[in-house]
Amino acid sequence: MNSLRRPASAIRAFLHGEASGGIVLIAATALAMLAANLPVTTGAYAAVLHLETGPVIAPALGPMTVHLWINDALMALFFLTVGLEIKREFVDGQLSRPERRRLPFVAAGAGMLVPALIYLAVAGSTPGLARGWAIPAATDIAFAIGMLALLGSRAPPALKIFLSAVAIVDDMGAVAIIAVGYTDRIDWWALAAAAGVVAILYAIGRHGERRVWPFLAGAALLWFLVLLSGVHATIAGVVAAMLVPITRSPGAPDDVRSPLHRLEHALHPWTAYAIVPVFAFANAGIPLGGMSLATLLHPLVLGIAAGLFLGKQIGIFGSIWIAERIGFAERPGHAGWLQIYGVSLLAGIGFTMSLFIGGLAFPGNAAMIDEVKLGVLAGSLLAAMTGFAVLWWAGGKR
Repeated sequence: MNSLRRPASAIRAFLHGEASGGIVLIAATALAMLAANLPVTTGAYAAVLHLETGPVIAPALGPMTVHLWINDALMALFFLTVGLEIKREFVDGQLSRPERRRLPFVAAGAGMLVPALIYLAVAGSTPGLARGWAIPAATDIAFAIGMLALLGSRAPPALKIFLSAVAIVDDMGAVAIIAVGYTDRIDWWALAAAAGVVAILYAIGRHGERRVWPFLAGAALLWFLVLLSGVHATIAGVVAAMLVPITRSPGAPDDVRSPLHRLEHALHPWTAYAIVPVFAFANAGIPLGGMSLATLLHPLVLGIAAGLFLGKQIGIFGSIWIAERIGFAERPGHAGWLQIYGVSLLAGIGFTMSLFIGGLAFPGNAAMIDEVKLGVLAGSLLAAMTGFAVLWWAGGKR
């Protein structure tokens, strides 16, 4: 058990893990683009992803493929880790006090609403595209924190902690959107059985169970039942995470007796260095043959890119400015407004969750999903470069 003790500063370890994971994620994205476009690898890349491995777990999905295992099973572990992080932050972390929740909640809410509105203004009138409204609403914490890490001392720790808190609240919103907005048909019997598993996990947690394996076994069964129900199976990861008991340790290293802390610490390296990069490699490859600069002006591509780049900075920076002006909350660490603007730009990196929601919004439509990828990459790249430049310049002035 002692081998699972986290370092003395949990938030420092979290930020370091996300920053390193962001670098690996960038490399996986570059490899995906090469694999999808080099003549010697293009055919193999597509063939491996669509290789049928069986069996048929959910009739709606058909035979399981490599791509389905990655998006519906591996990503459930990613969402389990996200859920653990959310619960820890609310019970024993940066969001455990009401006054600390104000600004991240306001910034994240505005940072999801404005991009969605911009997307709908650009692409909503085109038949069939309104369903993608949530694609630019998400922030990729690994990429964003990775960019901050590259800035070193030019990005104060308070900004890194604030961006992490905003991204965690953002993840909560994305999970709710996936559960409500992208579920079409529901098998109520499977969902009732899933509710029974939830009740059992809740009961054993309340009765003092502190071993991790019963919660992992319950999470696996819950994933299977949710997959059958028609609700996206990754939601099972977040629900299971909320049921893992936590021992509070305010102002101290995470308690080694806490099942949540132990499980999060064990899963996080796998998520950051394996699961998310594998997802990126499987989903970020865009065949560029036949595309031109005019493709960037297609409503779907432009709506996503504008939502991420313009919507995030307007929503987050504007909400922070208003919150301080009316006395609702103060800037994190009393950072300069130029630094706040730079962080607002970096929040426009929407990579992992945006690609995931894009696949749910336009299932089975390869051409539209390629446009989703292009819009996400274009908007995220623009946000990353401008955010980095603004923070580099602002850090040099202070």
